Amino acid sequence: MPSFDAVSQVDRQEVKNAVEQANKEVGNRFDFKGSDARVEQAGLVLTAYADDAFKLGQVLDVLRNRLTRRNVDLRCLELGAVEKISGDKVKQAVTVRTGIPVEKGKQLHKLLKEAKLKVAASIQGDALRVSGAKKDDLQAAIQLLRRSVPELPVQFINFRD
Repeated sequence: MPSFDAVSQVDRQEVKNAVEQANKEVGNRFDFKGSDARVEQAGLVLTAYADDAFKLGQVLDVLRNRLTRRNVDLRCLELGAVEKISGDKVKQAVTVRTGIPVEKGKQLHKLLKEAKLKVAASIQGDALRVSGAKKDDLQAAIQLLRRSVPELPVQFINFRD
């Protein structure tokens, strides 16, 4: 029985490389000379530091640019609140989301059922396994999922006959 998994993944090494490149660019830019602007990474939580809110926005723009060049989808980023540290210095947490949340998985499962496709879907952890009798049905399910999930980067892996 053919099947595939719908997942939302991020290449952690590419995120690390993008953070390192962003820090290098921020360190070399003239408008950041003498400032304490940087991006730190702890797993999938990135923290951007800057002297003021304007520079924080610039640091985040540099980070987004580097992530895009490394083929990391920006829809997986979740920005936290801007926090004041000391004086005018600010920081902002940026969480890199991975996996399909359970409630989103339930919505996708319901969507596949309502579409009357001849496929069966099951939630397996942070992935959605879709199986069907024909490859054409699975391809239709992939197209439906691509159209209906604009806020989450979804990849389709483990396509089996």
